Amino acid sequence: MNEVLMKVQDLSKYFTIDTDWRGKPVSVLKAVDEVSLTINKGEAFGLVGESGCGKTTLGKILVNLYSPTSGKIFFEGKELSALNKKQRRSYCKDIQMIFQDPYASLNPRMTVGDIIAEPIIINKLLPMSEVEERVIFLLNCVGLARHQRNRFPHEFSGGQRQRVGIARALAVEPKLIVCDEPVSALDVSIQAQVLNLLDDLKEEFKLTYLFIAHGLGVVKHISDRVGVMYLGKLVEIAPKKELYANPLNPYTQALLSAIPVINSEKKERIILKGDVPSPINPPAGCRFSSRCFKEFGPCKLNAPKLKEVSPGHWVACHLF
Repeated sequence: MNEVLMKVQDLSKYFTIDTDWRGKPVSVLKAVDEVSLTINKGEAFGLVGESGCGKTTLGKILVNLYSPTSGKIFFEGKELSALNKKQRRSYCKDIQMIFQDPYASLNPRMTVGDIIAEPIIINKLLPMSEVEERVIFLLNCVGLARHQRNRFPHEFSGGQRQRVGIARALAVEPKLIVCDEPVSALDVSIQAQVLNLLDDLKEEFKLTYLFIAHGLGVVKHISDRVGVMYLGKLVEIAPKKELYANPLNPYTQALLSAIPVINSEKKERIILKGDVPSPINPPAGCRFSSRCFKEFGPCKLNAPKLKEVSPGHWVACHLF
């Protein structure tokens, strides 16, 4: 049986857009709405969906950059809200993030060596005499040379800067890394290199990943299980092979049909109609109903619950 490292239960994050004269919210953006999932120790959990569906917001909640509006987060069996200040600091060390923009996430006034050394020093992981040796080791792990530690971020290419971000995340020996679209800002050839690097580091350091991406084509190469989000809600979760071979939710089917193919086989492309509804005023029933090509009676009336239709395969759809 797989050991659960993190469990998310009915997690929501709402942002107040506008208030009345008394300061009470009158317009609320539901970025993440009652999301539940588990991430097993040692796996790479892929999370995909369109821009604005809440993927990054969920990731930032898990690394404690946002506080949830409601719901619970369990890490190694302990509930986050029940942790004291000392335990919360340990939690933040155990869960790190690789950000989407490899330039904006690095301090331009610090050398790469100082950027990687900073979390080691703050968390007092090593004596000062050993910090530089650790920095050099981490640079080598991500494919950079020791002499590059004295350079500034602007002296590196985009792919190299992302490698620095990966080294910084590894510096505090985390158990879980949230990879927030780590290759979306890179050239296609560099994307493959970074994905292979992340895959190698996962085995070397015994890491667990939450890998966030736009499309199913990217997560296919690194994920063990995949979750699909739409407008703040999870619509399907399944092992990778099962999801790609047998997608059940119409939205997942549409995403899979958009993956480019290089062979001569013709694949039917599912073109979704309309625009994504506003998360400020989402549909009352299934949030995908206004664009769904299989929409029928109950879809516009009731929101479907995420349920297990086969071992490990969960789907939120009235068709099942």
